[in-house]
Amino acid sequence: MNGRRNKTIEAAREAIAGKRKGIRALIPFLGPGVIVSMAYIDPGNYATNIEAGSKFGYNLLWVVVLGSLMAILFQNLSAKLGIATGKNLPEMCRDHFPKWIPWSMWILSEIAAMANGFAGFMGAALGLNLLFHIPMLAAALMTGMTTYLILMLDRFGFRPLERFMTALALVIGVSFIIETFLLKPDFTQIAYHSLVPWIGNSESIILIVGIIGAMVDPNAVYLHSGLTQKRIVPRNDTEKIRIGRFTTIELIIAMAFTCMVNLAIMFMASAIFHSTGNNEITDIQSAFLILTPLLGSAAAGIFVVSLLTASLSSSIIDTMAGQVIMQGFVGFTIPIWLRRVITMLPAFIIIASGVDPTQSIVLSQVVLSIILPTQVIALIYFTRRKDIMGVMTNKPIINILSIFCGILVLALNLLLIYQTVGGSLPFG
Repeated sequence: MNGRRNKTIEAAREAIAGKRKGIRALIPFLGPGVIVSMAYIDPGNYATNIEAGSKFGYNLLWVVVLGSLMAILFQNLSAKLGIATGKNLPEMCRDHFPKWIPWSMWILSEIAAMANGFAGFMGAALGLNLLFHIPMLAAALMTGMTTYLILMLDRFGFRPLERFMTALALVIGVSFIIETFLLKPDFTQIAYHSLVPWIGNSESIILIVGIIGAMVDPNAVYLHSGLTQKRIVPRNDTEKIRIGRFTTIELIIAMAFTCMVNLAIMFMASAIFHSTGNNEITDIQSAFLILTPLLGSAAAGIFVVSLLTASLSSSIIDTMAGQVIMQGFVGFTIPIWLRRVITMLPAFIIIASGVDPTQSIVLSQVVLSIILPTQVIALIYFTRRKDIMGVMTNKPIINILSIFCGILVLALNLLLIYQTVGGSLPFG
């Protein structure tokens, strides 16, 4: 186990020294970006993208692209923080802020972790229910046990878990390649609406916020700094810069993949539901039931397999992030099995109460979007400080982009809150 870890570190050192070139140089650094990117194709993405595609066609594809670009920006800052300081974002908050701030951030972050964990459990339980007709409560229990066993791979070093997560990503990717081949969507419309913004009306605003909430994941922001802080430890400033470059390349590749998957979910809903007049398909169950007669049971099954895979990966990531959050902010951890039980409770309560699973998943993503600004503000604050980051301090343009994106997220959240309390929006 240690031998495999040492081989990865040795290969990374060779790449840093310029002894490895091309893809061989990048391979030792593959892993952290792939893991955090899987947080961006969780059940929340499925739910919000299906609803957006069925109601508004291709019009909201640009939000997925914007969210993906914002995610790349913030995840790269998080990864750089771990490389430059050897500490994760929660640890930095604990070390540099008055005590009440990290404790407050910890509470908010645990709420976010539970919201994300809830989405993962509900998505996986729903996938098992649709595929094998397993009752939802039993399916949720199976999900918890499965994710716990997968997380035990971490005992064998970081590589086995990274490889397993990469395999899950490939399953999802292949699933949507097949779906796209079967659908034959309008690629001209996809290209146009991926680049040209459209706001729409008050109904679309909550979906835009939900998509942003699902595409900029606060748990992934915390986790990325934890994954990079001790993986390949730089010995000097030159190594910090080179490790940062490899990390950025890996992240862009991984996030480009997740962006394509999210676009595929939305244009699939647009091509199948919106174009056929099924504009009110706002839940995953209905999408599955209508996909079956339209495209056949195989296509519907592939869709649910991708949902199940994404949900399992989401649950794994949320548990990992939860451990980083608790250890970093308050200095202690709890056993993984106990964290699994705690994060499972909301899902069991919702399932037992009979609340619509997809709608509850969408609302969980809105919760994430509201909590997100605290992480973003802290991340920008630390990564722009030269006394903390040294040679990896943000360039001025990165600071400007980060602040702009942070303000955009905050503005969307305020708009959502205003609408939630009964305010009317100036859209049709």
